[in-house]
Amino acid sequence: MPKCSFSGKEIPKGKGMMYVKKDGTVYYFYDSKCRNNFLNLKREGRRQKWTPAYREFQALQTRRAEKSAASESAAKPAKK
Repeated sequence: MPKCSFSGKEIPKGKGMMYVKKDGTVYYFYDSKCRNNFLNLKREGRRQKWTPAYREFQALQTRRAEKSAASESAAKPAKK
């Protein structure tokens, strides 16, 4: 099953739409809301709070922040 090019949702069979650009690039969209946000409004799915792509992106950012904070605290000696 393809994933939505905007939101990252799995598209079940018989649902969604496929958009093909003149250069042959294929985009899959779950619904018209995703299609309009991507094509007409030029938005990124990972910046829209209602998309699964946003939640994945935020989880990745928090893991990176925790990892860098842990490495910084390990590098600095404790002050007494």
